[in-house]
Amino acid sequence: MKQVQRLFDVDPWKVATHTLDKENRRLQESLTSLGNGYMGMRGNFEEAYTGDHHQGSYLAGVWYPDKTRVGWWKNGYPDYFGKVINSVDYIAMDIFVNGTAIDLYTIEAKDFYLELDMKTGILSRQFTVTIDQTTVRFSFERFLSIVDKEMAMIRLTASVLEGTAEIKVVSKLDGDVQNEDSNYDEHFWEPKGVGNTDDFSYLTTKTIPNNFEIEQFSVTAAMKHASEQAHTHTISDETADSLKIEETFIYTLAENDSFTLDKQVLVLTSRDVPEAQQVGELTTRFANLALDYVAHSAAQIDAWAARWELADVIIEGDPEAQQGIRFNLFQLFATYYGEDERLNIGPKGFTGEKYGGATYWDTEAYAVPLYLALADPSVTKNLLTYRHNQLPQAQHNARQQGLKGALYPMVTFTGVECHNEWEITFEEIHRNGAIAYAVYNYTNYTGDTTYLKGKGLEVLTEIARFWADRVHYSKRAQKYMIHGVTGPNEYENNINNNWYTNTIAAWVLRYTREAYLQYKDEASVTIPADELAKWQEIVENMYYPKDEELGVFVQHDTFLDKDLFPVSELSPADLPLNQHWSWDKILRSCFIKQADVLQGIYFFGNQYTLEEKRKNFEFYEPMTVHESSLSPSIHAILAAELGLEDKAMEMYQRTARLDLDNYNNDTEDGLHITSMTGSWLAIVQGFAQMKTDHEALSFAPFLPTTWSGYAFHINYRGRLLLISVDTAAVSLELVSGEALDVTLYDQLISLTDKTTLPLRKQVDANV
Repeated sequence: MKQVQRLFDVDPWKVATHTLDKENRRLQESLTSLGNGYMGMRGNFEEAYTGDHHQGSYLAGVWYPDKTRVGWWKNGYPDYFGKVINSVDYIAMDIFVNGTAIDLYTIEAKDFYLELDMKTGILSRQFTVTIDQTTVRFSFERFLSIVDKEMAMIRLTASVLEGTAEIKVVSKLDGDVQNEDSNYDEHFWEPKGVGNTDDFSYLTTKTIPNNFEIEQFSVTAAMKHASEQAHTHTISDETADSLKIEETFIYTLAENDSFTLDKQVLVLTSRDVPEAQQVGELTTRFANLALDYVAHSAAQIDAWAARWELADVIIEGDPEAQQGIRFNLFQLFATYYGEDERLNIGPKGFTGEKYGGATYWDTEAYAVPLYLALADPSVTKNLLTYRHNQLPQAQHNARQQGLKGALYPMVTFTGVECHNEWEITFEEIHRNGAIAYAVYNYTNYTGDTTYLKGKGLEVLTEIARFWADRVHYSKRAQKYMIHGVTGPNEYENNINNNWYTNTIAAWVLRYTREAYLQYKDEASVTIPADELAKWQEIVENMYYPKDEELGVFVQHDTFLDKDLFPVSELSPADLPLNQHWSWDKILRSCFIKQADVLQGIYFFGNQYTLEEKRKNFEFYEPMTVHESSLSPSIHAILAAELGLEDKAMEMYQRTARLDLDNYNNDTEDGLHITSMTGSWLAIVQGFAQMKTDHEALSFAPFLPTTWSGYAFHINYRGRLLLISVDTAAVSLELVSGEALDVTLYDQLISLTDKTTLPLRKQVDANV
């Protein structure tokens, strides 16, 4: 059994602890991250902390093209590695009690309490310190507004419990920040100006020049304060080359006295407001946003309540599972809620710098299904539009590899590939299929064909042209093949005929051809007849490695030649493999990082029999180490369909609490945002067996034995449905919208209000 690392109490709505864990401060920071889709930050302290930690604040869409560093340059390499960059620290408050700096690494804190309230998006903290004969209780609250996206609110309260105190608070906008993952300890920001008006102080910074014709970003952060208690207030002298501005507040307090200092921050970037207009725009914004912490926090609470009304998944009987799903949904919506089609979902969101913070295929493969069900369809359409807008860059990526069509990037901010590992950049081309699958998924789920007929077919056609050029014909086998690839299992590189890659390539060619023939009179593209015929020839003659004796699809041509044995025979000391084994040893092993063959079976489940699914699951899952955060959810869904309840629950627990329990020993680097959809997928597509094959909606729920019930909403084709499962029954309720035909178990129902059927104790293998 995996030994998890749990730093916070189990609570259905909170991530809370009474322990300041200095050894795991980075992990605590990751798990208490905040975001609002526009900006976000790790759970750093407002005051100085000199112990090991990772200070990080990030702005959506603001990045830097850092130098590519490789040992041996290869033709086709990206020129740069795009990375999210650490930006101005706007929560900073140096605090002094009778001249002594408050630093919880060096000063003992008593009655410490840290809480992230997922219902409201408010992070709070309290502690008591004694300096000589003076004891002071400090309390902090902060949130990033989801009502006014450019705004952060911070409230500091200090109470003197014993003695007398002069408390000095130096509130800062600090742009002197660095990335931990910079190649040469670069500073990515240069000063552009500091100043203050009658209402606020501000700092403007700009990303340093680059050699890649990528725009420089200008950011102006401004702060305004309010405090009803008597104090002195000074503003630091302005210097043109400063990366910091400070406002100092001094309070003289007797025993039992207290003060509250509210800090309102607005942050504007040149993505929305040109640098020259930012200070003027801030003047207008502050005039329209009164510094009223109570009013803004009330608006924040109401806005999160509206999100939760649709998105919440209620689990009865298992507090750990309940906390896990809510934590994941909270962090997902704190990262992305679909308001800006220029943005996508970074795998770390606003919680860290690993992976460069850029867009991966995770969005299309794992996030789209959730946003289809839990948000307005325009949110998913924005994700599709994001990829369509980057079609020219995807065509550029294909040309870099000497290929036709479009190759969507593994890692990107602009659509141009910026991942600098050869086995990813050149070989993990299955990512291209996920972009096409998202177009299908949107069309199939919503019934809206307008995107497919226009922008969708433009994207599909170029992806299909890539695959048609990337395959080669084997005269010996008289089959089309794809060599030199890395499949979803990144623990195998440069292999031939990855079953999943071949499968999704052929599917893209078939789906694009069929969609074009159906809508060619309305399409904005023209595909010549000979090209369509070539695609059909490839589809009909694609090679799929399979072992008839085992009854499994073979992961790639030589996979069965490996020394095959299950993960259970490994020493626990070897896991995670990527932290204990050499890369050479990993590549030679049979161990699988994440769903590979099973990823294809998940995508195209209606094409395979239950027996085919069972044989492949039972063959591959025992060799899977699940060291990708994307892995457990796919296995949970398939295990649930196969009636393997224990395995389905094990995988659900792993995806739901991957970060909360630090399963892969890497959460200190940041949260696994895009894989957080996995816990929702495991419940909805797994336990409830929701399927939308051929534009028809069906459910076949079962109830895990450790739960007493669960319930969730979904949007589907203009209807809002509530699905509830308990120990006796399953109910489907049409909350709003027109009547809908739904299959529940094997019964077709015309749903007009609410239907209840007895719960089936096991998954029906015929569904």
